[in-house]
Amino acid sequence: MRIVVTGGAGFIGSNFVTATVRDRPDVEVTVLDALTYAGSRKSLSAVEDRIRFVQGDIANAALADQLVANSDMVVNFAAESHNDNSLVDPWPFVQTNIVGTYTLLQSVRRHGVRYHHVSTDEVYGDLELDDPKKFTEQTPYNPSSPYSSTKAASDMLVRAWIRSFGVQATLSNCSNNYGPRQHIEKFIPRQITNILTGVRPKLYGGGTNVRDWIHVDDHNAAVWRIIESGQIGRTYLIGANGELDNLSVIRIILELMGRDPEDFDYVADRVGHDLRYAIDSSSLSGELGWYPRYTNFREGLQATIDWYHNNRGWWENEKDAVEARYQAQGA
Repeated sequence: MRIVVTGGAGFIGSNFVTATVRDRPDVEVTVLDALTYAGSRKSLSAVEDRIRFVQGDIANAALADQLVANSDMVVNFAAESHNDNSLVDPWPFVQTNIVGTYTLLQSVRRHGVRYHHVSTDEVYGDLELDDPKKFTEQTPYNPSSPYSSTKAASDMLVRAWIRSFGVQATLSNCSNNYGPRQHIEKFIPRQITNILTGVRPKLYGGGTNVRDWIHVDDHNAAVWRIIESGQIGRTYLIGANGELDNLSVIRIILELMGRDPEDFDYVADRVGHDLRYAIDSSSLSGELGWYPRYTNFREGLQATIDWYHNNRGWWENEKDAVEARYQAQGA
């Protein structure tokens, strides 16, 4: 199988590529990545000599068409994905998440190539903190930020191209990922690297917001299961029953790193901060037999802490600039 992995130098994409090269020697991987601030060739260093890397934008129609024409499969991880950044400047989210997805869909349609679209649970909006419900494949879309609304739009484009043009595609919406190679602007790696550099961690609002955490390796294993066994036209939700409020997460990080669990600062809450995400992945487990390997959040988090501790060269040069941006926003 010849696959094009878009966004393959980003967090989830680079972990997907690394695992694919390690576990599936019969798969030829081409990575297409624009190398924005969230993508790095360093994230692919372990497999650089076993893949083809192309730097470029998924919205570049000529480039996308050239790569798709010589592939059997496109897995689209490429996305602008940071809520705070989408509030400051929404345009890159429109360009990558909507225009980029349209461009890829036109290419796979033209060449009859299988397509898998990676999306987020944030397209469903949020749930009340005391609501026992979880998101399912039937939950209506209710995005609340420029980021989640552009991802929702991209999902709808995929569904339209499946129905209108017969594109052979599947979709997945996943809960919050954590693990190695995640950009240090994100919640968990930001707190880990703060502690490693002697900076007190920061917590939005009261920390009551709940996220459904899944290790990136579990997410990517689920994506492969969908690629190989999923029903064309279906959307599958990927989650690991990992609901925790942000206050608990930051306290666990501090504890695992040998610090006082209360050694952090509260900062003003983010505008439009979603209350709770929760994924019901029973369809994926029941129909395709996928189950998460990291069922103990503390174990997965400890492995993540160890990775950032042992790979300071991957993130250290960017740390000051990231924190300066947050300070400018009062966060």
